[in-house]
Amino acid sequence: MPRTALYASIVFVLAVAAAVVSFVQGNWLGVVWVLMAGVSSNIAWFYLRRERLAKAEAAAEG
Repeated sequence: MPRTALYASIVFVLAVAAAVVSFVQGNWLGVVWVLMAGVSSNIAWFYLRRERLAKAEAAAEG
C-alpha cells in the first residue's frame, strides 16, 4: 500500500470518528468531518488504483 494511501486511510478513520462524536454531542460541525472523510477516502482510492495500474503495466511490459 502506498504511503499516501495509508495516511489518507488513517485520516478517513479519524474523520469518521470525529463526525460521529460531533453528531452525538449535537454539534453540526460534524458535517465538515463527513466532507473531510469523503475527500480522504477519494485520495486513498486514487493512490491505491494508481499503484495497481502501475503494477499491471509493469507486469505487461515484462
